[in-house]
Amino acid sequence: MNAAATPSAIRVVTVRDGEVAELVGDAAFAALPDLLHEANAATWVDLTSPTQEMALKVGRALELHPLIVEDVLEGNQRAKIETTDGLIHIVLFSLAYADGVQAAELDFVLGLGFLLTVHDARWDPRATNHLRSGPGPVLRHGPDHLLWALADDIVDGYFPFADRLGDAIDDVQDEVIRTANRETVERVFQLKRELIEVRRAVSPVREVFNQLTNRDIAIIDAEELVYFRDIYDHIIRLTDELDNYRELASTTLDVYLTQVNNNLSVIMKRLTGVTVILAGIGAIAGIFGMSEAGAALGGAEGGGFWIVTLITVTLAAGAAVFLRRIDWI
Repeated sequence: MNAAATPSAIRVVTVRDGEVAELVGDAAFAALPDLLHEANAATWVDLTSPTQEMALKVGRALELHPLIVEDVLEGNQRAKIETTDGLIHIVLFSLAYADGVQAAELDFVLGLGFLLTVHDARWDPRATNHLRSGPGPVLRHGPDHLLWALADDIVDGYFPFADRLGDAIDDVQDEVIRTANRETVERVFQLKRELIEVRRAVSPVREVFNQLTNRDIAIIDAEELVYFRDIYDHIIRLTDELDNYRELASTTLDVYLTQVNNNLSVIMKRLTGVTVILAGIGAIAGIFGMSEAGAALGGAEGGGFWIVTLITVTLAAGAAVFLRRIDWI
């Protein structure tokens, strides 16, 4: 999960008896063990691009299973949910668009009285809708409610992204109908790649919240399940939209191939029309030979040549008019 060019940071927010306390850096590390053992405290530990040493230190303080720490450090996970030693480890992805789809991996570890979030600098949890007034009001309802608030914002962020892809598919469909060229088909394939990347990030999220809302998990308050079910409903609607967009992209490619075949058919039809005219002229010239042409061009009598030429030109013009009328040339 580390971002090479981003400095590591830790921030700890705790709500005790309705009071919000926030610590950063070494002070957060020092206070973390005591905060976690307070019965009435709700704690949020936020790590930005953690180093291995920082992750291991926080893992020991939170008594995380080594496999959870390993997954957080390794990254390159798929969206998933795992329950280990009474802790819930959830992996989600936030999506952004800058010269292509960019997915940022986000790790959430929910335990008794705390929530750990691990991410890089591309995602700022404090910029989410529910936390713009500060984490205190949300954290007062417990770390499970904070998990919902962050996950809800991530999932809501998928919809504008999906809408942008839908608009892009509509535009490229119009381009395919107007001009089926190389640039258009490259755009179609680019959209198909983007849809695959988006679906890879979004599709497993459906199973994450399906399990989260159907398991009997002690560290999630029963009253919070309705909030997570709302996210699950959003994900179902989103995956259906992405399936529709994928079908539209495939259909657009089929339309492109049909347009190319139609254009080729038009070209072949017009070449056939021209060939009919030229073949007729060639057939007449072959039958009568060049003797009359030689006499006419040499100044001798060549009436037959001019009569045949006139007939040939007339027939060719008539054939051209007929073929034009039936749209063959």
